[in-house]
Amino acid sequence: MDGSNASMLASPLSSPNVSALLKIKIISWSQETGLPASVCVRVGNRIFNIHKYPLFSKSGYFNRELSESNEIELPEDFPGGPETFEMISLFIYGSSTLVDPFNVAALRCAAEFLEMTEEYSSGNLCERFDIYLNQVVLQSWEDTLIVLQRCLSLNPWAEELLIVSRCIESLAFMACMEILDPERRRDLPVVTLEALSTQRWSSEMVQEIMSQDVWIKDLIALPFGFFKRVIGSLRRQGMKEKYVSPVVLFYANVVLFDQNGTQEDVGDLLKGVLDLLQVGEKGTRIIPVGFYFSLLSRSLKFNLDKECILKLQNQISGVLHMARVEDFLIPENGIDDVSSTIELATMENIFSTYVVFNMCANNNSPLPYHCVVAELWDLYLTRIATDTKMRSKRFMELIEIMPISCRKNHDHLYKALNIFLQAHSELSQDEKSVVCKYLNCQKLSNEVCVEAVQNELMPLRLIVQALFVQQLSTHKALKECSDSFRYAHCGEFSGSLASSRYANSRSQNLVESPCVNVEDTRNRPLSFLLQRDLAYDSPEFCRREYESTSFRIQTLEQQLITLKRSLQLQNSSKKHEQVSKKVEPVRAFGLEGRTMSKKRTPLGQVSSCIGTVNFASQRKYASRLLKVFRRFSLFGRAKPKRRAKSV
Repeated sequence: MDGSNASMLASPLSSPNVSALLKIKIISWSQETGLPASVCVRVGNRIFNIHKYPLFSKSGYFNRELSESNEIELPEDFPGGPETFEMISLFIYGSSTLVDPFNVAALRCAAEFLEMTEEYSSGNLCERFDIYLNQVVLQSWEDTLIVLQRCLSLNPWAEELLIVSRCIESLAFMACMEILDPERRRDLPVVTLEALSTQRWSSEMVQEIMSQDVWIKDLIALPFGFFKRVIGSLRRQGMKEKYVSPVVLFYANVVLFDQNGTQEDVGDLLKGVLDLLQVGEKGTRIIPVGFYFSLLSRSLKFNLDKECILKLQNQISGVLHMARVEDFLIPENGIDDVSSTIELATMENIFSTYVVFNMCANNNSPLPYHCVVAELWDLYLTRIATDTKMRSKRFMELIEIMPISCRKNHDHLYKALNIFLQAHSELSQDEKSVVCKYLNCQKLSNEVCVEAVQNELMPLRLIVQALFVQQLSTHKALKECSDSFRYAHCGEFSGSLASSRYANSRSQNLVESPCVNVEDTRNRPLSFLLQRDLAYDSPEFCRREYESTSFRIQTLEQQLITLKRSLQLQNSSKKHEQVSKKVEPVRAFGLEGRTMSKKRTPLGQVSSCIGTVNFASQRKYASRLLKVFRRFSLFGRAKPKRRAKSV
């Protein structure tokens, strides 16, 4: 490279007065040659008087035009305008300075327009500007971005000369090297979508990440046309999708929260971003669901075409099990009728699409993530159940969107129904029963089931079912307690205390109820009994059911009293052993070969191979349970009397 080219490779960003330098060059040339400036060139609203020989010898364009006239007017679309031609004139007179990333693209395009190639002069401006672009600009991330931004006003020349393409390919290559980081200069790893999936999508989160990766911030500042081509180049050069997709998402985030753009501009940008995103199964695995919901919300706001919105809805339905309730479309506060909002209709379409394409394909067999989606839908219903204008029929339609078989737990469904009943206190008992017909007390947790029993808003039939479920749970707990008590005594008592000492008591099964066919109910599941309850509406049948429930509670009281007596009997037998210590103890069958341990246990405790039973704490627990069951018994006895009066 000669000395003139070397001087051009310097890139001063602050230039002196070009007009003054050009005047000095023209005067100096006239003094040296004795020839006047005979050519008049008009560029825009400015006129330049220049010598003919420098233009004629270095420019093919002036070589043709000056053969006819010494007055030439350049077209209005001359690259760079009068300022660029002024600098071209300086280079024609031999100046080798003033080139920087801010003007090199315009100078290269202007040199191409004026045909300043090697054909007319060795080391002409076209070649010299190409050298500067390749060896200086395209080696620097910042300079390449500057040139690419300047190319916006230089089309189609910048495209035809491949200046834009070279800048885009250079940016993509340097971005790949930034991720590979061969020199280990990065302190933090490059952000991936795996890291984004654990966070809720928000503009604040995007700003924090972009402050760490400045190269992402620079790319998303590009116009969409250039940005789209950079993303394509990144994929062609082999960058993994987990690094490419975050850049697209961050660019889309800028579009989503751009308050200055018009509706038409933002709509076109959203369509373009959707085209850049990978759809289908591969895109489903890597793109956060929260981003899809943000994009959908913005699309609804700008009234994009139905095809674009439907594409987003289908994409969301494929990743619905990975969503969060905070990401869902919630109607704005202050809306009178939530049931008719576009947000609720869109959410309804998304979940309906999920049921059609995921559950129908599996023959309605519930899979683990189906239960997750059903739980998300119930949580969403708790957000919209406060609408006082929503009718019960409409709310039941929303509940029925997700099949009941997918709901393994009905806690969230109960909360949604409770909120709905609070907002609609005017509903009758029959209407409440219809609204709550899908609520299964067997699928409620213990805490929620107890709350349902005490909730006055719930229909009476549901409270009875909850009481029945609680009774079964209590019976099971008492049975387990009795079994553990029996095993804790190893050989001291053979079998259950209640069955061995009280022949008429039943420790394993409930005493037969005079109002219920026990043999029939023992062979029937609980779901059959609950469905049978819903099938009868006669007052006589309700009265019999209340009596049956009261009788079962009395049976549990008897079992609890039996357990308490057995504990007292064990305590008295302990005192009897202390009195008869002087007499040689008679060992129980099966214990002849064992020796008594010298270690004494505290009063009220028995040690065994299972563990230690504290009879004092057992008695306190039994007393508490007795009080609870007595309250239930009073409740069960009082209700049928009032019902009988009404009959």
